[in-house]
Amino acid sequence: MKTFKVLMMAVLIILSVSVFAQNSTLQKNKNKETVEVTYVCLMHPDVIADKSGKCPKCGRNLTPKEKMKMEAMKIYTCPMHSDVTSNKPGKCPKCGMGMKEKNK
Repeated sequence: MKTFKVLMMAVLIILSVSVFAQNSTLQKNKNKETVEVTYVCLMHPDVIADKSGKCPKCGRNLTPKEKMKMEAMKIYTCPMHSDVTSNKPGKCPKCGMGMKEKNK
């Protein structure tokens, strides 16, 4: 009976340590996600980069944006005309097709 109690205590301690280790790892990953920064062009919101630089369309400097803000901002494009973009759903001014949300 004594060995059974010792065995149960060992199992309980091992489980507690593993749960604590998983929680701290998840917390570190959460903090890392919110700190990541992406860069966008103010004139072309569809131009997104991981590091600073120049916009390939207009040559302006890319501006840092927090990743979570960028995920909240939706960009819609025409399936037929990829150069037509909007921040609101609607119809393409060139062909009249419905604008689709751009996948990140």
